[in-house]
Amino acid sequence: LLSFNKNFQKIEFKNVWFRYPESEKYILKGVSFTIDAKHCYSIVGLNGSGKTTIIKLLLKLYVPDKGKILIDGVNICDIDTESYQTMIGAVFQDFVKYPLTVRENIGCGNVEEMKNMDRIYCAAEKAGAAEFISSLPEKYDTQLHREWSGGIQLSLGQWQKIAISRIFMKDFPLVVLDEPTASLDPKAEYEIYKQFRGLMEGRTSILIAHRFSTVKLADEILVLQDGKIIEKGNHRDLMKLDGEYAKLYSIQAEAYREE
Repeated sequence: LLSFNKNFQKIEFKNVWFRYPESEKYILKGVSFTIDAKHCYSIVGLNGSGKTTIIKLLLKLYVPDKGKILIDGVNICDIDTESYQTMIGAVFQDFVKYPLTVRENIGCGNVEEMKNMDRIYCAAEKAGAAEFISSLPEKYDTQLHREWSGGIQLSLGQWQKIAISRIFMKDFPLVVLDEPTASLDPKAEYEIYKQFRGLMEGRTSILIAHRFSTVKLADEILVLQDGKIIEKGNHRDLMKLDGEYAKLYSIQAEAYREE
């Protein structure tokens, strides 16, 4: 098997079909698109449209039933999984909350640097977590989870910032965020992503977010519907197109105005 080249130029999905084991129904139906290195992409669509499935295939957690995923022309199946997965920083909506200290919870984003406090401070700062950590009883040595004597239970929003800190522990060439800010309020989410946009300079990033104010920050947006990509372009192009994206955007904007 080949090692993953972290200086890759492009990733291509070519006519990818996929259904989960034990299921008759295809979640992805002939999906094709290209991700150019060092650009930011966003995938939008209703629940069940196949957004997270694309991410799982990209992370090599599953293999396509038909079609292929190529990195600079090399089939992802021919790339060593460990060398590949250690180069991807990923945060999911249902991220892991370890019953460890704050320092260890952030440090596990890059186990080799787990004792590097400068890097941990810097990662917490970038994810907007440093402020609340400084008010914890033992700061970075605070034990998280109540089952420990003296352990602290964080709010979901605070846990989310800790999880996001992990991807800033290492210079991952490819970063994937799958709804990791679902529990943050719109303002906090927007602040993280605005900062995130600057930090992603020079990295390839893929973002699944349900708030369109965040999605707008991407260089290219892929619109998924029923397992197929039906539109792609930047925010301005897609609004001009006045199709599915524009419709979803308007519905959400209207809901915010009513609030």
